[in-house]
Amino acid sequence: MSTILSTFAAGTGADAAKPSSTLGQPNVTAIGFFLLFVSITLAITYWAARRTRSTREYFAAGGQLSSLQNGFALAGDYMSAASFLGIAGLVSMSGFDGLIYSVGWLVGWPVITFLIAEPLRNLGKFTFADVLAYRLRQRPVRIAAASGTLTVVIFYLIAQMVGAGGLIHLMFGLSYKIAVLIVGGVMLLYVLFGGMIATTWVQIIKAVLLLMGATLLAGLVLSRFGWNPLELFAAARDRYGSAVLAPGKLVSSPLEAISLGIALMFGTAGLPHILMRFYTVPDAATARRSVALATSIIGAFYLVTFILGFGASVLVGRETINSVAAGGNMAAPLLAEALGGTGFLGFISAVAFATILAVVAGLTLSGSAALSHDLWNHVVCKGQSPEHEQLRIAKIATVVLAMLAIGLGILFEGQNVAFMVGLAFAIAASANFPALLLSMAWKNFTTRGAVASMVTGTVSALVLILLSPTVWVDLLHNSSAVVPLKNPGIITVPLSFIVGIVVSLLALEQSARDYAAAHRRMHLGPVGEAHIAKH
Repeated sequence: MSTILSTFAAGTGADAAKPSSTLGQPNVTAIGFFLLFVSITLAITYWAARRTRSTREYFAAGGQLSSLQNGFALAGDYMSAASFLGIAGLVSMSGFDGLIYSVGWLVGWPVITFLIAEPLRNLGKFTFADVLAYRLRQRPVRIAAASGTLTVVIFYLIAQMVGAGGLIHLMFGLSYKIAVLIVGGVMLLYVLFGGMIATTWVQIIKAVLLLMGATLLAGLVLSRFGWNPLELFAAARDRYGSAVLAPGKLVSSPLEAISLGIALMFGTAGLPHILMRFYTVPDAATARRSVALATSIIGAFYLVTFILGFGASVLVGRETINSVAAGGNMAAPLLAEALGGTGFLGFISAVAFATILAVVAGLTLSGSAALSHDLWNHVVCKGQSPEHEQLRIAKIATVVLAMLAIGLGILFEGQNVAFMVGLAFAIAASANFPALLLSMAWKNFTTRGAVASMVTGTVSALVLILLSPTVWVDLLHNSSAVVPLKNPGIITVPLSFIVGIVVSLLALEQSARDYAAAHRRMHLGPVGEAHIAKH
């Protein structure tokens, strides 16, 4: 994770703008498009607020979204500014190697489709902790799961807010603090008043705009090369040498490549704001179809960003891209300006801002669900909290998380926060995914095993990231790192599985709910389970 996210978070300094581009100057078109987007989504928020009266509506949109709606919302939740700007920039600066991130982020979706989506929908209600708590003891697993969720959410939020400040400064000409306040404030309105219904429509609109904008930009690139991608790649080879089409420069170590792939693939299947989306549909079949649609959208999007990266390297040039923002983050906006003028630059800039807003809203909602549903209702109130109280606590939690995101975003101004998102993915892969999979697939999994697995995954990921070159060398400027791996997934994911299994075997749990009943519900759903029990 660290390479793409370090460039996303750190390569956006205010002093990097170059006179040859209008980036860094107020763009009337960009501001107009952004205000239009915010106006439409706030109107949707007003409409959604009138329909959001229960926790099910607040956290899961009443469970009534179609596969088309949820598929686009899943894609919108997942396609962040790091994906759009980061991958295009990475490909523009390193060539073929940038594709490893596109592939890594995409291959996590088949794991979700075949292992996670249907069982999660059939066993849970609002959060993935519901699945763990279905046949295990409520309090210990919910505390551990909520702690992991909040850790992922907070680290992810910090990186998004810091990235937002730098990117919006370059694209809109706004100051860093103003950009962070706008992102936090508008996101708070979405989540606080509209809940999952408003957040879903924000993500749908953002996904459509992002896909349209990126596809149109890729079309403009290909039109310059006779609509033949091979001509584009040949032009890149002629300009930068054959190495631009060969792998191995970005991630040269096979061990590092495997570890990165593990983090990207299993981290996707453990992200709380992604898992939460499977409760917004009426049944497991709809959940599966929505994942298939989201995978198609995301796959198409990542192929488009690959074209954008090569297009920027050929039509804009690496020197120009790097002079505007180190690491290539502004490759796509610079390409838009080169091919479509300041008007198209304004549209792409507004879409990038909308992308950040949508992702931050999804993260905040998943964090408030962990605080209200898991900790308040099931841990503090032992499952007895009334509906109106849970909703009130959820909204208080939303305000707290929004204020925290804004405060930490301002506090970390100018910092390289690559390790934070790397840590978020590592914890999602190491703590959330193993416990979730074991709880659904292994009848001897116990409460102690689940807690030990989640704690081990969280702590080991945190320690190894802090001792990795990303922090030890890049941030602390030491000559070498204690742990040579930038991505700890190859160690922490197997370790979390092993600890969960060993601890479960050391003390079998008789009080755990019958696995056979849980297994039936996973595959048949509550209606099918009730039918079997009746007959």
